[in-house]
Amino acid sequence: MADSNVLQIRDDVLKACAAAADIAAVEAVRVDALGKKGRVTELMKTMGALSPDERKAFGQQINTVKDEIAAAIEAKKTQLESAALDTRLAREVLDVTLPVRPEARGTLHPIGQTIDELTAIFGAMGFEVAEGPDVEDDFHNFTALNFPPGHPAREMHDTFFLPTAEDGNRYLLRTHTSPVQIRTMMGKKPPIRVIIPGRTYRCDYDMTHTPMFHQMELLVIDKGITMAHLRGCLEEFLRVYFGVDDLTTRFRPSFFPFTEPSAEVDIGCSRQGGELKIGNHGDWLEILGCGMVHPNVMKACGLDPEEYQGFAAGLGVERIAMLKYGIPDLRTFFESDLRWLKHYGFAALDVPTLTGGLAR
Repeated sequence: MADSNVLQIRDDVLKACAAAADIAAVEAVRVDALGKKGRVTELMKTMGALSPDERKAFGQQINTVKDEIAAAIEAKKTQLESAALDTRLAREVLDVTLPVRPEARGTLHPIGQTIDELTAIFGAMGFEVAEGPDVEDDFHNFTALNFPPGHPAREMHDTFFLPTAEDGNRYLLRTHTSPVQIRTMMGKKPPIRVIIPGRTYRCDYDMTHTPMFHQMELLVIDKGITMAHLRGCLEEFLRVYFGVDDLTTRFRPSFFPFTEPSAEVDIGCSRQGGELKIGNHGDWLEILGCGMVHPNVMKACGLDPEEYQGFAAGLGVERIAMLKYGIPDLRTFFESDLRWLKHYGFAALDVPTLTGGLAR
């Protein structure tokens, strides 16, 4: 009697499992057969009334049936889950060959593009890129660069100072990228040829100034370096960057604490009709500052100015981008206006190279 009941339950459960149409139906079959009040569970409760020999034989048989039922339920569940996944994948198919919507196309910011252009030009001259922290100490930002104690740049109205640290040092947001020159000279043995792009910070805001802006500096330290090397390097850079082969330049004496002698560099231009045009047109436009590295700066970095000489130059990235691409207001660089970005931005694959071109 017990044997026939076990076999009948097995056949009924396997038939119900095979007919189940979804995961919920399979779960219902499992509960009906193997749950706490399931048919197989209830049948096992009758084993107490059997003799020891009958109980042994019946237990073996019912365990075999339980394993068959459990295997059948698991196989059916796996089959239904696989079928459901196939159906979902077919329904949610994505055609990856479809083009991106034109209105969703992004562009590269003119600042990043300009830095890439400068890197391409100076990279071809043998320069490496050097970087440093935005938060600097007084030594690297002022003292090592030969700024005297009473210099205006050290005042609160010109510089973003941070609260005095516990060790007594005064930290600030760097006012120029020149501290990286100090870190490079102190950490690397000459010859040195580096360009230094990065953010700088000053307390100023108008049409041609913003509290945060970008600079690019270059530094060369070696034996026998002269102003002739400086002039040749900068003239080649300016002609390549603006794409004017006969671009005229003018070096005017100036003063910077960290260079001696120092010079301001002008390039030829025209302002006729209220339009600025770069080229050999009889007028002049100031473009950057430069000079030979001051002996005091060399000494502060542990270099002998009698053995090594060097030159440095610095320019505003936004300023030369404005001149090249006709951008009238410096503040628009940081306003995140999508219309402005779409107009002045660059395609993602428009990588500047000297052979392929620096810009569109």
